[in-house]
Amino acid sequence: MNSAKNTQKVKWAEVLGPVENLESYVKADWWKHLFNANYLRTDGDVVEDGAITEQEISLFTDILAPAKGSMILDLCCGQGRHSLELARQGFNKIVGLDRSHYLINRARALNKRDGKNVTFKEGDARRLPFATDTFDYVLLLGNSFGYFESLQDDSKVLNEVMRVLKPWGKVLLDVTDGQYMKNHFQPRSWEWIDKKYFVCRERSLSADQHRLISREVITHVKKGVIADQFYAERLYTQESLSDLLKNSNFENITFHTEVTADSKRNQDLGMMEKRIAVSAVAHKDWTLVKKSSEAKKSVVVLLGDPRKTDVIKPEANFDEDDFFTIQELKKALSQLQEYQFSYLDHHDTLIKDLQKMKSNADFILNLCDEGYNNEASKELHIPSLLEILNLSYSGGNPQCLAYCYDKSLVRGIAQEMDIPVPKAFMVQPEDVKFIELALDFPVIVKPNFGDSSFGITQNNVCYDLETLENAISQVREKFGYHKPILVEQFLTGKDVSVGIIGNPPESYTVLPVIEEDYSALPPELPHVCGYEAKWLPDSPYWKIQSVPANLPEATEQFLVASCIKLFERLECRDYARFDWRLDANHTPRLLEVNPNPGWCWDGHLAKMANFADLSYTQMLESILKAVEERLQKSRRFKSEEEESQQMA
Repeated sequence: MNSAKNTQKVKWAEVLGPVENLESYVKADWWKHLFNANYLRTDGDVVEDGAITEQEISLFTDILAPAKGSMILDLCCGQGRHSLELARQGFNKIVGLDRSHYLINRARALNKRDGKNVTFKEGDARRLPFATDTFDYVLLLGNSFGYFESLQDDSKVLNEVMRVLKPWGKVLLDVTDGQYMKNHFQPRSWEWIDKKYFVCRERSLSADQHRLISREVITHVKKGVIADQFYAERLYTQESLSDLLKNSNFENITFHTEVTADSKRNQDLGMMEKRIAVSAVAHKDWTLVKKSSEAKKSVVVLLGDPRKTDVIKPEANFDEDDFFTIQELKKALSQLQEYQFSYLDHHDTLIKDLQKMKSNADFILNLCDEGYNNEASKELHIPSLLEILNLSYSGGNPQCLAYCYDKSLVRGIAQEMDIPVPKAFMVQPEDVKFIELALDFPVIVKPNFGDSSFGITQNNVCYDLETLENAISQVREKFGYHKPILVEQFLTGKDVSVGIIGNPPESYTVLPVIEEDYSALPPELPHVCGYEAKWLPDSPYWKIQSVPANLPEATEQFLVASCIKLFERLECRDYARFDWRLDANHTPRLLEVNPNPGWCWDGHLAKMANFADLSYTQMLESILKAVEERLQKSRRFKSEEEESQQMA
């Protein structure tokens, strides 16, 4: 089989055997990992049953009586079953949010398949990525409340719900009847999920009697145990739930008819067996919006210095194309009426200029991907300087840029995360001859440090030892590169890129995946999108075009999931691009990560945005909004921490 599903090594589940204390095996963040395909198997008799979902939505809409045009947030929405049912019943302003990347991806796929217009976001219920006073109703359904280890975190969720609700908006919770479950839970059970899978369960109360601890051992009849997992859910009674809502300033707290699930398997319903439906009203005033005479946000755009040399460029200087690109940027940004832009590109006076603007700038749009003084190795010096001056800015921080500048380091991190990379070995500057080649030909030669395809041409693709030695010599002599060189397996499959705008896991957009179309190249030339394709208009490689990628669904899902993991692990921010190549077996392998990718009007990110029906201006606006949202969350989180410390 040639699919992304086969790119990972098979990992057998670690089975612990009998344990005396279930609670001691529950991780504080169990909810980050549990909600995947196995969850849809074990709980599918309820959460994948359309008739049950339709019945529940009918009950909840009878309770709330929402208008069809109401703004509704389906919080902890899972795979979107309630959101999509609301859409089917004519509600057209639905947003779903969940922490599980797997379930949100499934929700988006179902949304697309069914032709609905629900917005699905990945995020943390304790820090919602929505403006204050946004929603008429917030729904917490299907026993999706009470997962956190501390009661304070549950309070944070309700405080956030209060914040995003409009004055006199309503929240509806559908949670396990804690008192009933405490008295009636099954200590042990097992059931067939289908003809291939069965699950064995153990349960016990926590030491404080406030949570139910569960263990599930999921087994495939031929593959054996595929999961041995532990989780815990808080047991709320009507009294404790009422107190929690009151503490978050909710009023008119009303307990409605109990919610039950009539599963077709009808074996072990667990926490879904008997539930409480409770609604409450947000008692609050509209949040005052401060208006000032200076309504526009002040953004300083930081660029490379056209007065200085830049060895990456063909003539080592800014040319007409560079100045045209800058003008296109300024023209696009000028269309964003809520911002006031100023530009800095004189690096000799950069520190002094930034200090002058410090008090007036809301944040810096760091587009200086050339690096300080146009030196690529000093790209991380720009955010370092902004950090020292205590200025907020867009894009990767110094550590992120340091990571991604080193291709071998990114390879190592990817391998640590079980993300495939091409086979490769390193050639040190002192190495002259190869006694033994560690790879089969063909291979490609790359400078280990750098970006913008510096040092990578058609001659870097090598088919024998002689051309390999010539390619290494050319990189060292022609490009003046005397640092470690990466000799990498040259992959012959599709050349694809994934772009992300936003900040996973809470709020982000994955742009359409693109691939390079090499069909216009003469057949004797290797398919490589290198220096010639980006900098030399007279080269045949200038004819390469980026087109929407034609990939199997499983491959694309694997690419997106891997990029999101890398985005978080490498501490990317606001936007990033990930370059991949498929091998002969169609397995995607990571080539490199670009944390501050090219922002120009005709760059890869802009091409992806165009395929998403975003203009160049809209792409830039999306990046600006991502920066603002991240900064707002950071300030709010810092304020919450300070309040918590003062209370302590």
